[in-house]
Amino acid sequence: MSVDESNNVHTRLQVHNCVVQPLLTDLYQITMAYAYWKSEKTSDTAVFDLFFRQNPFQGEFTIFGGLEECLRFLENFNYSDSDIEYLKKTLPPTIEQSFFGYLKELTAKDVKLYAIDEGSVVFPRVPLIRVEGPLIVVQLLETTLLTLVNFSSLMATNAARYRMAAGDNVSLLEFGLRRAQGPDGGLSASKYAYIGGFDGTSNLLAGKMFNIPVKGTHAHAYITSFSNPSELKTKTLINLNNGKEQDLIDLTLSWRTTLSNLLHISESQASDGELAALVSFAIAFPEGFVALIDTYDVNKSGILNFCAVALALNDLGYKAIGVRIDSGDLAYLSNKSRETFVKIAKEFNIPWFANLTIIASNDINEETIWSLNDQKHSIDCFGIGTHLVTCQRQPALGCVYKLVEVNGTPRIKLSQDGSKITMPGKKDAFRLYGADGFALIDLLKKSVEDPPIAKTKLLCRHPFDQKKRAFVVPSEIKPLYKVYWENGRIMQRLPDLKEVREHVKESLRTIRPDIKRNLNPTPYKVSVSDDLYEFMHELWMRNTPIGELS
Repeated sequence: MSVDESNNVHTRLQVHNCVVQPLLTDLYQITMAYAYWKSEKTSDTAVFDLFFRQNPFQGEFTIFGGLEECLRFLENFNYSDSDIEYLKKTLPPTIEQSFFGYLKELTAKDVKLYAIDEGSVVFPRVPLIRVEGPLIVVQLLETTLLTLVNFSSLMATNAARYRMAAGDNVSLLEFGLRRAQGPDGGLSASKYAYIGGFDGTSNLLAGKMFNIPVKGTHAHAYITSFSNPSELKTKTLINLNNGKEQDLIDLTLSWRTTLSNLLHISESQASDGELAALVSFAIAFPEGFVALIDTYDVNKSGILNFCAVALALNDLGYKAIGVRIDSGDLAYLSNKSRETFVKIAKEFNIPWFANLTIIASNDINEETIWSLNDQKHSIDCFGIGTHLVTCQRQPALGCVYKLVEVNGTPRIKLSQDGSKITMPGKKDAFRLYGADGFALIDLLKKSVEDPPIAKTKLLCRHPFDQKKRAFVVPSEIKPLYKVYWENGRIMQRLPDLKEVREHVKESLRTIRPDIKRNLNPTPYKVSVSDDLYEFMHELWMRNTPIGELS
């Protein structure tokens, strides 16, 4: 890593969430730490895997998020004096005082962290992160690492699914702050929605902190706060064609009369209060005029008033941006609005008017977008809030953090539920690609094994089903892990959000369409090497109690 890159990493890590600290954990991590310490396990080393067991949203892929925040946490891992004082008051009085001195000196300098690149497409059972180091320290990291990865990955995956539903030609804006699970949830949602493929956010603080484009218009309250044009104090706008001020209200009213005849919409049905509000907003933002048009009635009022203001602006040398529809039949209303724009463009020879932006909001979810696609909507941009930021379809990913090795000896967790059996020992992960460039399968091997070689026949086995196995001849193989943390510092250049966002796109392009489809997606295969399979099952049998019948 160059000096410039190192400085860049250091600067970016200063933007650290102060809530993310060692006490952002479960009590039992501290009680286990004390029990380990009491058992004189301070010199023991361990390896933990952080992974998930099932893809979210009934899909077959997940986007890995939260790695940079995990690294920030490691860099700042240290118990403060106030932390120690709080623990002394909270833990039982039988705790030996020297344990608190031990805790006070702990840092992550002896931890080594391997991870898949943030923004990568990942799959169940493949560890996203492997953590090695002193047993007590790496145990203490568990809860915080999980909380940093779980929601981030879930949110990025949700956003990526919305992006695939909307397609590449429709903009997506995240409008969910007011519905998010608190301020921290709102900020995280904005950040990882952007990573997952959204184009902007309404969240100003997220825009400031993460350099995400911010977008917004106005609320229904702004429209309903006006009664009629006569109450406007400011009525004029500079005409860009001649530099003179001109009355925008008079111009707008004139256009409304003309359009009423063209569009067969009665002026008497259109709201004068709405017109006043739109004129006021246009005077404030003449070069960025986007209007909410469903406060009263889109077809009888909103579209007429908007077009009158937009044409008045056009006379003065300004181009309106478009409209937002926040209720009603979005497919029908968007198509009617587009028809109106096209008709006006032809009637008055204003070509750009046909392409005014139509933004739709109103409690949209992934299924809504697929349905609107089927209805051939004319929407250019979706503003999505509640269902996106709360991940209503599935509110948790379910990442786990499991011990797989102690002092160089592999460990296995058994369960009557086969999905909860862990894969023991240090493992490396590889992605195998076919000649068409699509990923074929992920392969886990013991870290002591030689890495797989492209264009050779490889036996890939299902981790738990001996009947499921296949030979694979990959055209290309990519190792998935890099050392991201070692010797108390970050070992890789950390990409910015735009780069992570681009990596999400690139990674998704390597996954077959049938794996990514919305309905009945094909499961992606995760396999183990023959050596890992045999080792796993030997350890499984060795640790399974033998029953006795009598």
